[in-house]
Amino acid sequence: MRIKLFITLITLLILKHSFVLANSLDISVYTGTFDVIDKEGDDQTNLIGFEHRNTDLFRKTFLGKIAPVTGAFITGKDSLYLYTGIEGQYNIGPIKLSPSFTPGYYEKGSGKDLGSPLEFKSEISVGFNILQDSKLGYSYSHISNNDWGDTNPGTDNQQITFSTRF
Repeated sequence: MRIKLFITLITLLILKHSFVLANSLDISVYTGTFDVIDKEGDDQTNLIGFEHRNTDLFRKTFLGKIAPVTGAFITGKDSLYLYTGIEGQYNIGPIKLSPSFTPGYYEKGSGKDLGSPLEFKSEISVGFNILQDSKLGYSYSHISNNDWGDTNPGTDNQQITFSTRF
């Protein structure tokens, strides 16, 4: 439990530093279900998390608009996932489509053993503008270690997200 607290505090300090440097912040908070497809019947629980995007770092590429994303979530069974990676952003009228890939550090706590501290999260998010610079969305993600760990049960998660830009 102490390692979790330490890692969380370090992450918050790093994020605080990046918030101070950024001119325009995109912050998301989310809640949902961890291990939606729980084959064993004992690992499904709730999750709560946050994400940060520095909009000054958005880049237009041949793949579209790409940006770095950093975040963390904790589950109802004290599992912790800290991650950073890239996210694409595509506008289809009022709909915002955002696929992302984020490697990260996973600690199982009293929750599901994913087989390795190094895990990879692939996610697709669909959002709708609800206010100026704010959106409400739904995300579905899969976390797995690509068979690099002792085991690779993976987990599928879904969450409701609220994002706003400062």
